[in-house]
Amino acid sequence: MRKDLLSVSDLNSEEIRSLIADAIDLKAQGWLSSLSQKVLAIMFEKPSLRTRVSFEVAMRQLGGQTVYLSPTEVGLGQRESVPDVARVLSRYVDVIATRAFSHRTLEVLSAYSGVPVINALSDEEHPCQALADLLTIYEKKRELRGLTLAYIGDGNNVANSLMLAASLVGMNFRIASPAGYSVNEDLFNQSQDYAAIHGTELVYTEDTGLAVSGADIVYTDVWTSMGQEAEVEERRRVFAGYQVNSRLLSLAREGAIFMHPLPAHHGEEVADGILDSPASVVFDQAENRMHLQKALLKQMLGGLEIPLAGYR
Repeated sequence: MRKDLLSVSDLNSEEIRSLIADAIDLKAQGWLSSLSQKVLAIMFEKPSLRTRVSFEVAMRQLGGQTVYLSPTEVGLGQRESVPDVARVLSRYVDVIATRAFSHRTLEVLSAYSGVPVINALSDEEHPCQALADLLTIYEKKRELRGLTLAYIGDGNNVANSLMLAASLVGMNFRIASPAGYSVNEDLFNQSQDYAAIHGTELVYTEDTGLAVSGADIVYTDVWTSMGQEAEVEERRRVFAGYQVNSRLLSLAREGAIFMHPLPAHHGEEVADGILDSPASVVFDQAENRMHLQKALLKQMLGGLEIPLAGYR
């Protein structure tokens, strides 16, 4: 692996498969002591439930320690420059997980850090979420290649990372978004290159039915992300026809699963009751953030050689 994980594209197909295999093994093993002399700094500019807790518990289950740094304590780029923060933290800790408003902040942090930097969410990508999602899909479907993932809604950071991840491992990816709200164009083009290698489908459409028809996985996320609060009413109007409900899910393949990275706005992007339906694997997704991040931390901080144990 590269020193840092800022984008899903920092990994290749085999590295993603290795992480998933390792996560499955670590999930079965429970608490270990392999990182007992390692420290993870968790530095966030945005609030978090799943990302913060999953990283803290992951590190502790591997025997390591964590230090949480709140926005007011650090003031990235305001109270102290990003290069200086990177150089100081590198003297104290073994790895840094950062949730930042700007992806550029992570790039600068990475350039000046002497220890691995993990993107715990930026405006451009959410790689740990997407990798944990692949773990969940594999657990439920026992395969990844050839499956079709339909993403409905805003082409946000989660959508960007999911698109890259799916294309890298040979999944078909369809996204239905209103005009002007689709994924990052450069990342779409990059994903097209990956899809071409695997002979898979990458589709953008404004038609939710076209995206979901015959899909194995139906995925959505909030219409308004952190930092877009001023756009709430406009986004509700624009995305009104992009709700995942029972009618839309009925177009998917029999046995299709429903996914959402949380937090969810019930009655907006997802109809009431869908998160508790038999198709939903949303809370398995949330748990798997921890297990995938355990595999990531172990590989970054000393390596982990586990056979792919039947993973294909």
